[in-house]
Amino acid sequence: MSRRPSHPVRLLASALAAGALLTTAACSDGGGSENASDTAAEQAGVARPDAAKQTPTGSPSAPAVLTEAGAKAALLTEADLEGGWNQVQDADKWRDRLLVGKVDVAAFLTAKSSATDCQALLDALYDDGLLGDPSGPSALTGFEQGDSRLLEQVAGYDRAGLDARLKWLRTLPDTCDEFTATGSGGAERTVQVTEASVPDVGDARAGLRVSVQGDADGGPATLTLDIAAVRVDTSAVTVMGGGLEGGQTDSVAQAVRQGTERLKTVLDGGTPSPQPTTMD
Repeated sequence: MSRRPSHPVRLLASALAAGALLTTAACSDGGGSENASDTAAEQAGVARPDAAKQTPTGSPSAPAVLTEAGAKAALLTEADLEGGWNQVQDADKWRDRLLVGKVDVAAFLTAKSSATDCQALLDALYDDGLLGDPSGPSALTGFEQGDSRLLEQVAGYDRAGLDARLKWLRTLPDTCDEFTATGSGGAERTVQVTEASVPDVGDARAGLRVSVQGDADGGPATLTLDIAAVRVDTSAVTVMGGGLEGGQTDSVAQAVRQGTERLKTVLDGGTPSPQPTTMD
């Protein structure tokens, strides 16, 4: 894993809000016809006073703005996940120090590939920059279940950059497929990258499964991660889950569904339920 920046950039900013059309026609006592004075004014080329306030049908509304408080409120809680996941207090330190069983994940993943795209993927595992650096607020949380870990990021991004990064993720199963990376001590790691399905939520999405095989703690080890990213306007939810016992396909899918719904609720001005746990 790469070294965390000065402060973890927090894993998203907006859902569309529908604008309501103002009703402008006044009804006469006869029922249904326009008021005579309004009709005369229109015939004279004078707009009714409320006509300028109308929103043209189909015109886009401004995207909601993700705030720091909103990003934190959109994060998953234990109540959003099944299977005995426990929320942790130090997920922001996972890319610096994370033991899975007796395996130092940071040391295991610190390996170099000759392919630029594949190296960028390796550097982003258990990172908060899989979708690039957020341009808006960001929040991070993590959960553990035995030797498995689940990491979620909610953040706001530049729309063009976010779309480009999602497109890049979709190319990795072809670009990287299977490659060899070399650790700091010369030990080789075999990395496999395949496409993974993502629930049909949000505005755009991408999914990967990444497995890294090598030696750790005096024996063979394979770290498997299921990765899913979902865009909601200019925000995104990113979830990574897995460990030495395999991927976490079902839990990641559930986290994506719940996380996307929580983000939409926040962007619509609501408060997700259950209330998220405050994570310092």
